[in-house]
Amino acid sequence: MNLDIFLFYTFSLLSLLSSLMVIGLSNAVHSVLFLILVFCNMAGLLLMLGAEFLSFLLLIVYVGAIAVLFLFVVMMLNIKDDFVKLSAYSITPIGLIIFITLYNQFMISIYEFDLIEIKREGYNLSWVAENNHMTNIRVIGSIFYTDYSLLFLLCGIILLIAMIGAIVLTMHQRKDVKKQRIEIQLARSPGKIVKFMEIRN
Repeated sequence: MNLDIFLFYTFSLLSLLSSLMVIGLSNAVHSVLFLILVFCNMAGLLLMLGAEFLSFLLLIVYVGAIAVLFLFVVMMLNIKDDFVKLSAYSITPIGLIIFITLYNQFMISIYEFDLIEIKREGYNLSWVAENNHMTNIRVIGSIFYTDYSLLFLLCGIILLIAMIGAIVLTMHQRKDVKKQRIEIQLARSPGKIVKFMEIRN
């Protein structure tokens, strides 16, 4: 078996198993970790098809930002088990509809997909053989940091403000803890604070 076909089936099988673990596990933290594994396998598939920019973009954006954000939100909310008890009979029709829809889509994809024909026509590119060519990352990076560098920096500033706002909104202020309030200390008048007293011997 060719190495490209072996890697394709390996990444596909791992993606399928990881996606089933995402919806099958009851622990939300474990589901997010398997979701990260799904994104990594899909990045490997995109890298095999020659879309290296989309592959690394999937790793940076989804794994590095969104999935980690999901993980921190789940850990911060501290979701308890059995918070809402649902009957199996109430969710069975919805599950059957989703299963039939996904199974139909999967069978259509399998019927219309021929990996050998794609390999013969040259769609499945070997990224090692493309080392001497101008890559998509280099082209997009040269455009980002030259023509659109100002917009790129503004997007980074907007994301930084959004991150700081999310941290501020999620901070819990405890009322039973004594803290220094700098604005009140600076507003105090020294004449009302210092008091001279005469002590008799």
